[in-house]
Amino acid sequence: MFTGIVEEKGKVLRLEYLSHGKRLILELPVHLTDMQLGDSISINGVCLTVSERNRQTIGLDLSGETLQKTTLGELKEGNPVNVERALRLSDRLGGHIVTGHIDGIGEIVEKKEERDFVNLKLRIPKSISKYVVQKGSVAIDGISLTVNKCQGEEIQMTLIPYTLEKTILMDKKIGDRVNVEADILGKYVEKLLGREVNTHEGVALSFLVEHGFVDKE
Repeated sequence: MFTGIVEEKGKVLRLEYLSHGKRLILELPVHLTDMQLGDSISINGVCLTVSERNRQTIGLDLSGETLQKTTLGELKEGNPVNVERALRLSDRLGGHIVTGHIDGIGEIVEKKEERDFVNLKLRIPKSISKYVVQKGSVAIDGISLTVNKCQGEEIQMTLIPYTLEKTILMDKKIGDRVNVEADILGKYVEKLLGREVNTHEGVALSFLVEHGFVDKE
């Protein structure tokens, strides 16, 4: 479990080919090298397991599923990546609940600088857009961001100076692909309301109105 508050940037040293996928070798800042074998870590929003550790470097295995569903297989030597260690029970939840299970890949369609800020517009898959709401949260390459606008399959966020400094989004260009994870709370609400295809079980709207969860119109 993660918060979407990126701690620091790591650097790709190399990608090694394995029989079952690839192994990503990363160099981490010194203050993040307390990772142990078996620990979970978020790299560009993807939850991975530390399978190799040597002083300031770690190795992370990428399965075929991960390579297919995320952008990690596109990384090259020297690329920076967003790094966040798993949430501890004593930590503050500064962003929102992020699982590290990517829902799909988005594409940057617009990037505008306004003084110290950057307005970023993404096109995301339709299967994800239904879970994204204005002023809600979304994780982009593992970064917890607030959605300013939703227009169909396009969403817009404003990046503050701290985000631009601490993450890789400043280096992204129009046309670049990013990992997208929708807020998991929306998925649970959909499940409870029984709105999934071919599903009629769940909590009825009348129940929510009766118990004060939703205002009666």
